Amino acid sequence: MAEAEAVQLKEEGNRHFQRQDYKAAAKSYSQALKLTKDKALLATLYRNRAACGLKTESYVQAASDASRAIDINSSDIKALYRRCQALEHLGKLAQAFKDVQCCATLEPRNQNFQETLRRLNTSIQEELRVQFSTDLRVQKMFEILLDGNSKADKLEKAANNLIVLSREEAGAERIFQNNGVALLRQLLDTKRPELMLAAVRTLSGMCSGHRARATAILHAVRIDRICSLMAVENEELPLTVCNLLQAIIDALSGEDKREHRGKEEALVLDTKKDLKQITNHLLDMLISKKVSGQGRDQALNLLNKNVPRKDLAIHDNSRTIYVVDNGLRKILKVVGQVPDLPSCLPLTDNTRMLASILINKLYDDLRCDPERDHFRKICEEYITGKFDPQDMDKNVIAIQTVSGILQGPFDLGNQLLGLKGVMEMMVALCGSEREADQLVAVEALIHASTKLSRATFIITNGVSLLKEIYKTTKNEKIKILTLVGLCKLGSAGGTDYGLRQFAEGSTEKLAKQCRKWLCNTSTDTRTRRWAAEGLAYLTLDADVKDDFVQDIPALQAMLELAKTPDKTILYSVATTLVNCTNSYDVNEVIPELVQLAKFSKQHVPEEHPKDKKDFVDMRVKRLLKAGVISVLACMVKADNAILTDQTKELLARVFLALCDNPKDRGTIVAQGGGKALIPLALEGTDVGKVKAAHALAKIAAVSNPDIAFPGERVYEVVRPLVSLLNTQRDGLQNYEALLGLTNLSERSDKLRQKIFKEKALPDIENYMFENHDQLRQAATECMCNMVVNKEVQERFLADGNDRLKLVVLLCGEDDDKVQNAAAGALAMLTAAHKKLCFKMTQVTTQWLEILQRLCLHDRLSVQHRGLVIAYNLLAADAELAKKLVESELLEILTVVGKQEPDEKRAAVVQTARECLIKCMDYGFIKPVS
Repeated sequence: MAEAEAVQLKEEGNRHFQRQDYKAAAKSYSQALKLTKDKALLATLYRNRAACGLKTESYVQAASDASRAIDINSSDIKALYRRCQALEHLGKLAQAFKDVQCCATLEPRNQNFQETLRRLNTSIQEELRVQFSTDLRVQKMFEILLDGNSKADKLEKAANNLIVLSREEAGAERIFQNNGVALLRQLLDTKRPELMLAAVRTLSGMCSGHRARATAILHAVRIDRICSLMAVENEELPLTVCNLLQAIIDALSGEDKREHRGKEEALVLDTKKDLKQITNHLLDMLISKKVSGQGRDQALNLLNKNVPRKDLAIHDNSRTIYVVDNGLRKILKVVGQVPDLPSCLPLTDNTRMLASILINKLYDDLRCDPERDHFRKICEEYITGKFDPQDMDKNVIAIQTVSGILQGPFDLGNQLLGLKGVMEMMVALCGSEREADQLVAVEALIHASTKLSRATFIITNGVSLLKEIYKTTKNEKIKILTLVGLCKLGSAGGTDYGLRQFAEGSTEKLAKQCRKWLCNTSTDTRTRRWAAEGLAYLTLDADVKDDFVQDIPALQAMLELAKTPDKTILYSVATTLVNCTNSYDVNEVIPELVQLAKFSKQHVPEEHPKDKKDFVDMRVKRLLKAGVISVLACMVKADNAILTDQTKELLARVFLALCDNPKDRGTIVAQGGGKALIPLALEGTDVGKVKAAHALAKIAAVSNPDIAFPGERVYEVVRPLVSLLNTQRDGLQNYEALLGLTNLSERSDKLRQKIFKEKALPDIENYMFENHDQLRQAATECMCNMVVNKEVQERFLADGNDRLKLVVLLCGEDDDKVQNAAAGALAMLTAAHKKLCFKMTQVTTQWLEILQRLCLHDRLSVQHRGLVIAYNLLAADAELAKKLVESELLEILTVVGKQEPDEKRAAVVQTARECLIKCMDYGFIKPVS
């Protein structure tokens, strides 16, 4: 009875629907739903009620009813289409599109469905365009950021999105055009660190590579405002503002050479005034008490990076001259700061060292003696102007300034030591009762005793004074400093075993004390840094370095110290590691000259027994086990002027020593050594770049490039390796560079293209002519990989060169490995171009004899390549094939082709048979039944 009543109610609902009384129809369908359990009827009722919902614009109800009908019958085409219509009205276009797609699949010829598909697709595309348009995104981000009620996670997301947008040209331009700079200034005024950082990073993205925007932003935000942000007592914000200023400087000076598509950049007439204004504000920051230590460091970093010339071939050094005239005294004031005096500016552990490096760079950038004399006079006037018998603080500052200059341009510092009263003041301060005076004096003595002649003078006159201070002082900082002074004086003889300055065993005692200080984690970082510097001097002694690498706690303590924010430790750690691995330059000892020196009673350098190779190898293994690679990688990442070119060279030397044993290279790669070497090979001193490139070659020669240099880094390895293909480099460097390039060229055509663009091909060809067997083999193997590249093949196709002749002749060499590589190259070249098949027969009269020798070779890989060449020649032309068949080559092919194709010989026999089949195709030979 209930089912029958439900059917009647359905019919009643249908009549109401036809009369367009949709509410009554919906009511009838709803009553019917309560009475039936029949699935087919339920589906119909839900579908019909969905139609009522569409007519009464009750789209949520309509979608819900259609979904219930679809749950009963998933291929209910009417329910699918009605849900599609409801969802479209609700703005859920993607879901509506899926429903009508199902309808169109079930009834492909239904024009109504096809039309709805097209309409929804257009609407979705337009919605996406609007939703993701840059204007809307920019506007949305600013609304969130400037809304005081926005939640923290929403703010952070909006800020990060804005930064990403600013790094795209379209996004940066939209932000700029939509009054973005003014809005970003509002964010800077919020005093909320995360929003300020986001604003600065966004501005940085907008400035990068766009001179007009950079100029506008500099004027809108103002340089004094930017510098005040960099001056705050915070580690992250000054660094971020420093990056912004660097982006502005690069854009204004044209250092950022990125190409921009779209509208032409607005014309900016002259940027020199803006650049000068930036320089002036940075110099003013150096002497302002309102600037934090981190801010002062970033100002010094910017001056270090942008004032001295990057290339001395550029004649113009006007920026350096300007800074010397207007800012040298300000830099000297920073160098002369004494932390223990009440007048001291806010400093970090790195500040004075950064100032010393800036003085050094400015001095090196001067072009002539008058400029250097002017520089020296400013320094002299500043130092002598500080001397005051009535004010000890000024005298201390004067000596501290000399000490700082000695850490920069040493020759200039040495001249200043000769000034009247400087050495006397140092000695007087050593005897002072004030600990601050003693600290400054002892540090100055340490830096003054770098040259052996001056060290000898201080040994004669100052050792007893240092020993007295060491014994009597209760201040740990002074104690460690005097210890370092004694260490430095004790190492004045360098690696020469016969030039020990102190009595036997004294340096070991000093080193033991330094190791003790180094391991004492309760002392401050600065004190432990001095202990590490003491070891940097003492490890020139072989006994000391051997004891040090065996003292695991001390070694680990030094390596951990290298990871701390105090980057002044970098040079000392790098020096110690160079000493421990013996990676410093050693003059070759010529026996005849040694005999001559002995005869003339001259000093002959002596090698310590523990400096022999076995001891060095053992020290290298201990360093690798201690995790030195990860520490070196951390040191290389230091984005700081303290990572000087000299320090980079030391790190490159250490890496090269560690890479010496092929068995250790896997460990070096696993700990990030491959990635760390790339910047060392691209920047630094000439010696440092060569050492790093050689280390890269050692790794590239035996490692999987995808693992050793992941991602895009692998392309950066090519240039350093190519730089080693030079007659000025030694044979080992040439050989390992060729092995590395061979390994890289095997990976992809993109890498082969990179090698080709770096103009390595002529150098590789030159080494194919070498008399040295290994060099010739390595070059030929590299060429074998390179000939796959189309541009390299074009070089072989070109007329008027002997490239192909060289490869053919190398196929006739006695060396199996050279033959194998040359035959491989020839096989690929003849397979790629028929013209090269003809050219091969013309380059030398010996070509046929060489080919026959290859096809009869004892080594299967060489024989297979020879047979492939034969097949390529046969396939190239009937006349050429006839010439080959008339020679003894046919007999060779027949003999090889008749052999049983076992597992090893299968490829050789198969290729020989393919050659014979080709001859049959031409009709030169007939098959045997």
